[in-house]
Amino acid sequence: MHPLVALEVHSHKGGSWGRWARRLLPRTARAGLLAMLLGAGLVATCKAQSAAEALEYRIKAAFVCKFASYVEWPAQVFTRPDSPIVIGVIGPDAVVDELARTAAGLSADGRSLVVRKLRPADPPASAHVVYIAHSEESRLAETLAAVKNQPVLVVTESNHALALGSMINFIVVDDKVRFDIAPQAAESSRLRISARLLGVARTLFGKAS
Repeated sequence: MHPLVALEVHSHKGGSWGRWARRLLPRTARAGLLAMLLGAGLVATCKAQSAAEALEYRIKAAFVCKFASYVEWPAQVFTRPDSPIVIGVIGPDAVVDELARTAAGLSADGRSLVVRKLRPADPPASAHVVYIAHSEESRLAETLAAVKNQPVLVVTESNHALALGSMINFIVVDDKVRFDIAPQAAESSRLRISARLLGVARTLFGKAS
């Protein structure tokens, strides 16, 4: 998804490192040193991958919180004028925590944003926004079926999610986080997505009436 920064160990036969190692280290020690360096490279790669994923989810968290400002829910889904917009997250704790940090202190249409982790026993329709991380793709079809025609904005990051009924799906293109929107799915759930948000989508899946 993102280019990874990896360490490479070069040991050409005529190189200075190779001559030094062969002269001063026995064969077993040379093998151990090479393994250690390769291990360091794997650690650096994992750290770079983790950093890339963390950055990606920070960007996605900002998008999810911003989406709430460009979506209109039916008035009856809120019990009070100051009821918060609940963002339910189906994903790892790290994703939930990132969204919670991003949402802290933010509001949309005068309503605060509250982030909650949705566990398998929790009804997804209890949230106004449901974000399904890629790692929880096994729960994708079940969750989409549970909120079908309900005023719940579903945000995903799976290639086939829009075809299953998702409304906004993240995609990474040239190391940039973009998103596609299915306006018809939103309309079927009595949600109105602003033309401004539709205008910045990468593609529109289907057509709204």
